[in-house]
Amino acid sequence: MQQLSPAEAALVAAIDPAPMLAQVEAWSAINTGTGNLGGLAEQTALLAEAFAALPGEIEPAEPAQVETVAPDGSLVAGAHGRHLVVRVRPMAPRRLLLTGHMDTVFAADHPFQTPTRLDEATLNGPGTADMKGGIAVILAALRAFEASPAAAQVGYDVMINSDEETGSLSSAALIAELARGKAAALTYEPSALPDGTLAGARGGSGNFSAVIAGRAAHAGRNPGWGRNAVVAASDLALRLKAMESAGLTINPARIDGGGANNVVPDHAVLRFNIRPRGSADAERFDRATYGIISEIEAEHEVKVHLHGGITRPPKPLTPAAEQLFGLVRDAGAALGQPIAWQTSGGVCDGNNIAACGVPVVDTMGVRGGAIHSSDEYTARRSPPSSPARPPRLPEPMKRISTNCLSSFWKTSKLPNSAGPRNCSRASARRGRSTAIAWRR
Repeated sequence: MQQLSPAEAALVAAIDPAPMLAQVEAWSAINTGTGNLGGLAEQTALLAEAFAALPGEIEPAEPAQVETVAPDGSLVAGAHGRHLVVRVRPMAPRRLLLTGHMDTVFAADHPFQTPTRLDEATLNGPGTADMKGGIAVILAALRAFEASPAAAQVGYDVMINSDEETGSLSSAALIAELARGKAAALTYEPSALPDGTLAGARGGSGNFSAVIAGRAAHAGRNPGWGRNAVVAASDLALRLKAMESAGLTINPARIDGGGANNVVPDHAVLRFNIRPRGSADAERFDRATYGIISEIEAEHEVKVHLHGGITRPPKPLTPAAEQLFGLVRDAGAALGQPIAWQTSGGVCDGNNIAACGVPVVDTMGVRGGAIHSSDEYTARRSPPSSPARPPRLPEPMKRISTNCLSSFWKTSKLPNSAGPRNCSRASARRGRSTAIAWRR
C-alpha cells in the first residue's frame, strides 16, 4: 500500500479545510456569470490578492476577440472578462499547468445568488462546486507545496479563465500557450460523481449557428414567391438530428427568425450543439453536413452560411494520460482515499489541454453535486452513507486538497513534454468562434 513520505505527511498536516470553505463562501457571494463583467472583475481582484501568497508573478490576461451570431444573422463582438495567470519559476527544469475558471452559469439576474450553509460542513451556493471550490483547492495545495524542499526545482503556471462555461473561446489561445512544453496539467473541475470518481476519457463538443437567407413575401397575396427561412431551418434541424449515431449526438437547440404572421420569413438562425465521441465521429459530421446543407439550399431555394466549429476536441485516455491518472490514484491510496475514473460526456478545458498533447486530469476539484442548478453544493464532510450511496471518507475538502498536493508532488517528477504536436492548429480552430465551417 502506498504511504506518504515524512515530508508529504508534514505538508498534509498543515492544510486546514475550514478557511478554505470560508473562502469559497465569500467568492460564491459574488455573481460571476460569464457575461457579468463587473462581477468577474471583482472576483479577479480577489483572486489576485489570494494568489499573491505564492511566489512568482500575477498578471491579468486580456480576452481574445470573439464574434457571435446575433438573432438577425449578423456577426457581433462578444464581451468577456479578463483571465488571471500566475507564473511561478518559469525557468525551472520541470513545469506544470493548473487551471480553473471563475465564471458560473448563473447570470446577474438569476434568482440563485446567495451561498447558504446547509450545515457546518456543507455549503450551497453558485459556483461552490463548479468551480470556486476547485480554485480554493489549487491555492491551498500550492501554498503547502511551496513549503517543501522539492518546490525549488518545479515551476508551474496557474490559469483561471472567465469564459469556461461558454466554451473558453476567448481563452483558448491562452490555454494553448500555457500548455506548451508542460510535463502535465491538472484542472480543478468538481469530481464526475459525488463519491469522488474522476472523469477519464471525454467526448468532444462543437457549437454551430446556421444562418439561413430566404425571400420575404406576403403570406396571403403571393406566398409562393417567398422562400421560408424558418421552414428551411426546421428541415435542417430534423436532418441534423437524423445524423445521430452511437458516436455522435446532435442537439438542435434554438431557431431565431421570422416576424409578422402575414410575412413569409426571409431569415432564420438555427443553433445546435454536437457531441462527437471521437475524432472519426467529428470527421463524419463534417463530411455529412456539407451534403445536407446543399440539399437544403436546393430544395428550399435558400442560402445557408454555417458558423462555428468543434471548440472542445474529443479527449481520449492516452498512455501518457493513463500514467498521470495512475499517479493521482497512488496519491489517493497514500491518503486512504480510493480513486477511480470513468468516461464522461461532459467537456471542459481539459479537452483543450489534451488536444495540445499534454496529459491532464481535469476533475481534481471538490466533491459536491447538483452543479448548474440552485441546489449546487460542496461538502467539507460527507453526508451519511446509505445502501445507494457508498460510504465516503470524512472531510473530503481536506482530502481533495491533500490529494491534489500529493498528486502535484508526484506529477512534478514527470519530464516536460517535448512540445504539443498540434497545439497551434487546435488553438487556431478553437479561437474562431464564428469561423465559417462551410459556406456556399
